[in-house]
Amino acid sequence: MNDWAAWTTGGIFSGHGGALTDEVGVITGELSVHTTWVEGRADITVQYVGSSDWYTLSGSPVLAADEETAREVHQRAVEAVKQGGAARAPS
Repeated sequence: MNDWAAWTTGGIFSGHGGALTDEVGVITGELSVHTTWVEGRADITVQYVGSSDWYTLSGSPVLAADEETAREVHQRAVEAVKQGGAARAPS
């Protein structure tokens, strides 16, 4: 059993209203979502495709007891960014 995991999904076009970040507010356009799961928490970040800067998706970290749950959290974050509306990390 792993005690950490990570997933990245790139090429996501944010819905109207983009994704809300802690550092710079709302970002929009073509984004990547990255989730790192370690010690029961999923840290979710977003970036503009092609950029080197990652921003914390507001509401992150999310508690995730196991790797399967963390993978589901990642997918829900991807779907939230696609929806837009100042998307936040799923609770």
